[in-house]
Amino acid sequence: MPNQFKIDLEKVKERARSKMDDGAMTGAYKADKEQVIKVLNEAVATEIVCILRYRNNYFMAEGLNAGPVADEFLVHANEEQQHLDWLSERIAQLGGVPDYNPRSLTDRSHADYFQGDSIIDMIKENLVAERVAIEIYSEIIQWLGNDDPTTRRMLEDILKMEEEHADDLAGMLKEVSPK
Repeated sequence: MPNQFKIDLEKVKERARSKMDDGAMTGAYKADKEQVIKVLNEAVATEIVCILRYRNNYFMAEGLNAGPVADEFLVHANEEQQHLDWLSERIAQLGGVPDYNPRSLTDRSHADYFQGDSIIDMIKENLVAERVAIEIYSEIIQWLGNDDPTTRRMLEDILKMEEEHADDLAGMLKEVSPK
């Protein structure tokens, strides 16, 4: 017979009552909460830099193919904003404070802020930033493992969108680059 699921419900209820101020954080949470908050705040900085870069590129894109590319930059900026919101909410759930301090933003960000002089340069630098984000988020997901499944799943959702962004940008680059 397979191993059956058993739990001492009374002990679970007792633990739940004993630390109600901890909110969602129970004894089942195995990650180093302070380190997770620090890592997520680095991701917050990265997302803010990406939002700013995409928005700048949206307004500054010029040329024959600028309309559809600029529109895609705006879509990406809005999706990066969603990532920022998810990360900030999770930091707050963990008892931390999302760090939006502009003075340390670029030091904490994994991505560079790049305006670009041409639409091709903008696409390339956004693609580089997305590829960096993909690698960093993949590493964080591996690092978390099963110690913080909620954060891991959120990052997996963000990773999926970052991969879609990279794919979009790679396709745009093929369309606008001189043959």
